[in-house]
Amino acid sequence: MEPSLLYGQRIDNLIRHPDFSAYLRKNKYFEPLEIPSPVSERRLLEIRLMPYGDRQLLLIARDITRIHQLESMRKDFVANVSHELKTPLTVLQGYLEIMQSMEDENSPNQKPLNLMQQQTRRMQSMVEQLLALSRIEAGANVDLSKTIDMHNMFSQLKVEAYALAAEQYTLEFFCESELNTHGDELQLRSACSNLISNAIRYTSPGGKVTIKWQNVASGAKFSVTDTGVGIAPQHINRLTERFYRVDNARSSKTGGSGLGLAIVKHALSHHHSELTVVSELGKGSTFSFIIPTHLLERKI
Repeated sequence: MEPSLLYGQRIDNLIRHPDFSAYLRKNKYFEPLEIPSPVSERRLLEIRLMPYGDRQLLLIARDITRIHQLESMRKDFVANVSHELKTPLTVLQGYLEIMQSMEDENSPNQKPLNLMQQQTRRMQSMVEQLLALSRIEAGANVDLSKTIDMHNMFSQLKVEAYALAAEQYTLEFFCESELNTHGDELQLRSACSNLISNAIRYTSPGGKVTIKWQNVASGAKFSVTDTGVGIAPQHINRLTERFYRVDNARSSKTGGSGLGLAIVKHALSHHHSELTVVSELGKGSTFSFIIPTHLLERKI
């Protein structure tokens, strides 16, 4: 069509994709929209709308087909490599256990064998988390019709937390009764479990961790508050990046992989939620998320 014929026409008459029309009607342009190109369905476009001048919006479209392909390749690579590493790590761990059992308690070989076993377990944990992250990323279409019994989930989280705390921490749990949500139970439980385990790991023995699930104005809020070391402001926005660590030495000591909060981020995005972090160095942190009202199920 000649450019002169486009002038003055409504943009949704020119781009007739239903997702684009819904995006315009929503009138909230904080996040970009991805739609197939009207020229070729094999190409993917990213649409952004931003304020431009007086009561005007600037539309920017860019071809992100290659970026999308590279991201898919990265996900496949991570998933495949993680899967292939499971078997050799299991074999290594098995032989190390046999070697340990053959050595006397006072043998000089016990120390290096223990260190090797410790690092093998750490690698195995990292592989498991990479596989979990790959599964969550791949499962973009979460069935939000299933009800999650939050009271039952809290009971399981409580057992795990007390086992991890090993009687060295004060743990407090509060779960509002008859307040359930819809979604994927494994993903949501994984997110909650990661937040609780992080709070315990980065809090000194004798500290306190408080876990809550409660009704709020915009939905239901899950929060984990600790009295740990806290996080400096410059690190907070990067916490959910894969392998990002505030302190490499501390993460190595606690066995952190840098993947837990990435798993949390993706699991929450499937439940129309996002992670909020409030922290102060030396005083502790609160990690929380809100499940929106339309996903909740309140029993009367």
